[in-house]
Amino acid sequence: MSQGRENTKGQDKDVVIRVRGLVNGFGGQLLHDHLDLDVYRGEVLGVVGGSGTGKSVLLRSIIGLNKIMSGTIEVFGKDTSTLNDHQMREIEMRWGILFQEGALFSSQTIAENIQVPLREYLKMPQELMNEIASMKISMVGLAEDAASKHPSELSGGMKKRAGLARALALDPEIVFLDEPTAGLDPISANMFDELVKDLQKSLNLTVFMVTHDLDTLRATTDRIAVLVDRKIKVGTIDELRRDPHPWIQQYFSGPRGRAAA
Repeated sequence: MSQGRENTKGQDKDVVIRVRGLVNGFGGQLLHDHLDLDVYRGEVLGVVGGSGTGKSVLLRSIIGLNKIMSGTIEVFGKDTSTLNDHQMREIEMRWGILFQEGALFSSQTIAENIQVPLREYLKMPQELMNEIASMKISMVGLAEDAASKHPSELSGGMKKRAGLARALALDPEIVFLDEPTAGLDPISANMFDELVKDLQKSLNLTVFMVTHDLDTLRATTDRIAVLVDRKIKVGTIDELRRDPHPWIQQYFSGPRGRAAA
């Protein structure tokens, strides 16, 4: 298990996200105090922490939606703070994002929602966009007729799948998932976990996933990053279970942790 700066041991070429010295804070409250984190190509990294530790803030900082106080964030070897708009768009085309609740546009059909990033970043005929939307709908396990439905006509689990289809629209290398199973019943959550793992393997995706769901962590992740005391600790579940930090012990070895095991 690593604390602070990670020792990549010559694996730098496999690091797709590198965070160094990240400082975040709001209203005089420090959330992240010089965080270091490496995310490796092809892994599923889970991010956990107590309320107010800045899990989603970390995700939003990496994708550029949160202005950091200091530190550097590199994606695909490029410091995102030094990129111009065109260069940043090229980076953004290589990742997909599933926000909480799916963040679908209510006035658009599912097919139109999936086509949003295609319209934003590419120029292609409508017919081709329709074909891509249909393919992504099938890829995430939705019925073909979901294409013409609006988000209000879908269940919570189906909305998550539709959001994931949109995240996959540009065939990304990295997928960011923010609480992907929140609000789902256990069966739907388990099915979504299986879908994420299957897609990660078949598409060779790197997955950065913020979650509080212990079952999801056990079912999908290769490593877990824990935000505690404004710092970060990274390891496998077995490694983290041996960490003496009280919050980590309670999370992984408390009643719910034992039940999930």
